[in-house]
Amino acid sequence: MTDPLVKGSIRRRLLLSLLAGAAILAIVVYFVVQSVARQVAQESQDNILTASAQSILESARSFGGQINVDLPYSALSMLDSVSDERAFYSIHLEDEFLSGYPDLPAAPGALAGSPAFRSTEFLGEDVRIASVRRSVSTDMGRRFLQVSVAQTLSGQKLTLARFSRTAMGIGAGFFLLSMLLAAIVARSTIRPLHRLTASVSRRGPNDLRPVAAPVPSEMVPLVSSLNTFMNRLQKSLTRSEDFIAEAAHRVRTPLAIVRTKAEIIQRQADDPEIKVALGEMIHAVDDSSRTAGQLLDHAMVTFRLDNLSSEDINLAQLTHDVVERARPMSELKEIDLDTTILDDTTLHGDPILMQNALHNLLDNALKYAPPGASVDVAVTRTPDGARICIRDTGPGFPTGELPSLPDRFIRGDNAKGIVGSGLGLTIVKEVVEAHGGRMETGNNPGGGACVTLHFPSA
Repeated sequence: MTDPLVKGSIRRRLLLSLLAGAAILAIVVYFVVQSVARQVAQESQDNILTASAQSILESARSFGGQINVDLPYSALSMLDSVSDERAFYSIHLEDEFLSGYPDLPAAPGALAGSPAFRSTEFLGEDVRIASVRRSVSTDMGRRFLQVSVAQTLSGQKLTLARFSRTAMGIGAGFFLLSMLLAAIVARSTIRPLHRLTASVSRRGPNDLRPVAAPVPSEMVPLVSSLNTFMNRLQKSLTRSEDFIAEAAHRVRTPLAIVRTKAEIIQRQADDPEIKVALGEMIHAVDDSSRTAGQLLDHAMVTFRLDNLSSEDINLAQLTHDVVERARPMSELKEIDLDTTILDDTTLHGDPILMQNALHNLLDNALKYAPPGASVDVAVTRTPDGARICIRDTGPGFPTGELPSLPDRFIRGDNAKGIVGSGLGLTIVKEVVEAHGGRMETGNNPGGGACVTLHFPSA
């Protein structure tokens, strides 16, 4: 049987697709969690910075056109309570510096009641700045008082790093969970195909019923095609059986009639040339009949090999029966046919095929052995099974052609003038191998052919 051409795996392809999707989702989850964490941390810090700046701004008082700012303790202490960060502030009355760090830049875009934020570098460190402003009355009229509060970002970076590791762990966990789910999904998706395969594989060689088990909608075309194929196969096998039976009748019977008529005419003819021609005709009919019979036998064997029955066969009894059927032919050719050893041994297999194989071996031995020769048949029990050995004292096998003799339609050089088709040993070899055994062909040391069939124990 030719192995099917394998190209990829549906399960592997589905699994890889699911894992690729899971990997993409895991990466998305990682960046989403990291982005949300950064946004939350940023908003939290901005809110605290705004509250601190508003607290300073609300502590400003105007007296006699002068601005007095009483820096509240809580304004900067609330920044220390969040993390161990450095805090800076600056207070400006428009372009006039009032207090704090004069070089601290303000966040542009601050409006009354609307804070502004910026991230920059101050005193060699990354800081986040929040600026708020409101109008106040001075001796020069209404002016804007602006307060800027800044905080370093080292603590926030550490926090974001922890969030990043957490996000990575979440992404990895999500991917591992997705791998498990993908494996389960891939297996469950392929399971109906495995069930269908097991259902068809468990069937016997004669079971060609349509598949009636429920299948997913995607497998309906496959099952429909399979059922159609089995229906065609059933019809083909039925036609083959009918053809073999019909051919056995249509071919053998007319050839037998032709041979009988030719023999009658040959005995009545007086012309020597006509007798020679009729002899050649009888030989050709015998050859055709033999070939047709062997072809039909081979077709029958091939069919039964696909539908091998399983019975306990008594090899000694079976061999004895075949030898007795062949005895009239041996007596006609004056060949001594005998069974020297018939050990009681059992083989598990098809008795009809075994009978056909032994008949072919004995037929070959009697056909090629000259008058006065002997054919010996032995059935012996071996430690690992049984052995059937058929020896004769005929001319033996052509030594250089031994390996090719079991092939179909191959005959040795010593077969010229002898009716045959070259299928006898082919049938024997196929039957023996179907029963788990092997066939050995060779020549006896003293001359003659020897064929040994080895079978495993039942």
